Amino acid sequence: MRGIEKMEIKRVGSRPSTKGQAEYFTGAVRLDSLIEAIDPARLVATSVTFEPAARTTWHTHPLWQTLVVTAGCGLVQRWGGEIEEIRPGDVVWIPPGEKHWHGARATTAMTHFAIQEKLDDKTVEWMEKVSDGQYRAIE
Repeated sequence: MRGIEKMEIKRVGSRPSTKGQAEYFTGAVRLDSLIEAIDPARLVATSVTFEPAARTTWHTHPLWQTLVVTAGCGLVQRWGGEIEEIRPGDVVWIPPGEKHWHGARATTAMTHFAIQEKLDDKTVEWMEKVSDGQYRAIE
């Protein structure tokens, strides 16, 4: 366990962006780490930018997830529910274990902060890809 003895500032550009892995995302996705809390805290936050038509796979979270849309226009869907549009300023709360996906619209990029807590050092359970048919259901 690493302790912090004083306030820390993580300067913009001090941590490199990473690409979303193809097994967890469809299309071009950029991930920028915002918060990786130190034990005993469990908070993890990432800025996620989806290029047009990019999206996550279906997935769940062991505790919860909150999405805060900061730019563009996106989509979110819970398993068995309708696809819903999300825009800057929208906040989406996803309860523990709820199967869902999120991403950009077909013609517009979208950025959101994804905030969740770790349970047993795990924040997400990745599942199957969102099919093109499932994704295009809103168009």
